[in-house]
Amino acid sequence: MSTSPSPVHIIGGGLAGSEAAWQIASAGVPVILHEMRRDGVRTDAHHTDSLAELVCSNSFRSDDWEYNAVGLLHAEMRALDSVIMACGDANQVPAGGALAVDREGFSQAVTAKLQAHPLITLVREEIAGLPPEDWDNVIVATGPLTSPALADAILKTTGEESLSFFDAIAPIVHAESIDFDIAWRQSRYDKAGPGGDAAAYVNCPMDKARYDAFIDALIDGPKTEFKEWENVPYFDGCLPIEVMAERGRETLRHGPMKPVGLTNPRDPMVKAHAIVQLRQDNALGTLFNMVGFQTKLKYGAQTDIFRMIPGLQNAQFARLGGLHRNTFLNSPKLLDRQLRLKAMPRLRFAGQVTGVEGYVESAAMGLLTGRLAAAQALGRVLAPPPPETAMGALVEHITGGHLEGSKFQPMNINYGLLPPLEAPRVDAEGKKIPPKDRGRAKKRLMSVRALEALKAWRDAALAG
Repeated sequence: MSTSPSPVHIIGGGLAGSEAAWQIASAGVPVILHEMRRDGVRTDAHHTDSLAELVCSNSFRSDDWEYNAVGLLHAEMRALDSVIMACGDANQVPAGGALAVDREGFSQAVTAKLQAHPLITLVREEIAGLPPEDWDNVIVATGPLTSPALADAILKTTGEESLSFFDAIAPIVHAESIDFDIAWRQSRYDKAGPGGDAAAYVNCPMDKARYDAFIDALIDGPKTEFKEWENVPYFDGCLPIEVMAERGRETLRHGPMKPVGLTNPRDPMVKAHAIVQLRQDNALGTLFNMVGFQTKLKYGAQTDIFRMIPGLQNAQFARLGGLHRNTFLNSPKLLDRQLRLKAMPRLRFAGQVTGVEGYVESAAMGLLTGRLAAAQALGRVLAPPPPETAMGALVEHITGGHLEGSKFQPMNINYGLLPPLEAPRVDAEGKKIPPKDRGRAKKRLMSVRALEALKAWRDAALAG
């Protein structure tokens, strides 16, 4: 006589926790979903007690699976019976090529679906501290506002110095969009790093006129205002570049834009007035980080201002800069590829706390941890999707895709996280693709490859 599997406990009823609950229950495994929000109890950012409440934008961003990485992630999640995508599609509002939703209708729909499922039990309570020891299969999906008691318990378990970060995020540029007719590779004073590379940085030179115009743009550019609950402090080690510029026009030239120890090989007798450096950001070498360029400039202004930098005039950004309150794990050090805490494998983590950014990315990690936890409950082992998929690429990022020794930072899904492909020169009919269209054609090839890989992974999991 077969026995029913033990329930999986999920802490947190946001996008990730809700998606995880749906995936687990759909696999025939009972779920107990613990959500702290209830009558009279809210977080600083939430206004209702509905599950999957959207606390900021109502947009899931682009829905274009062929040419946009987040649209590809949408398609992968739909292929895996995502409740978040189903409720998003059912409650969408006009937004051009993006998927935007009626926020109340969306969260109410997710809540109704989960409450109606016979294998999902919703418990309105806060889990203060680590879950009870007899919970042997737990998903922590508490997001950026993890309760202090649980955060402290995780800290003690992992031995980490800090779980709550005030992110100082610098923009990240797709390597293929850097103009190497202007920029060059060189480390300051040709000093080799731990890997022996004396040309580890990309350098973008500025003369005095361009530097002065750049400083003016930084000072005059529109800035993001912090929400009261974010309470983001400034530290001298992570000042926004516009704050440094306001402290004096020469500050950046003596800080992250100092030109010393670098020589332009195209014009070695002329010293640049200032130099912007970029450093490789991921193991694939597809993404480069603008060193010292954390900022609270609004996104549109960032794109315009940073393209004033010679060599970055055509830059495509995988991530723009920011400074905000966040709570996330040092996942490459602390999590295994099953997204389990190495120090306590009965705990899995999902959503933004793992080091992904964005509604869809958080829900995708909830979907995956739900499937991994359900497989465990059923006595099976399920490998994560391959890195050629958007979902697998996110797992690679949060479990070790960054360069060893660099600071792990959250990331939205982007094509730079997927294994690269050569840009095609001819289309399916053998016609030559103009150079300006090859990048777009490459994105479609990567998307087609991803969906084929996801289908093979899904079918193999079903067969197993």
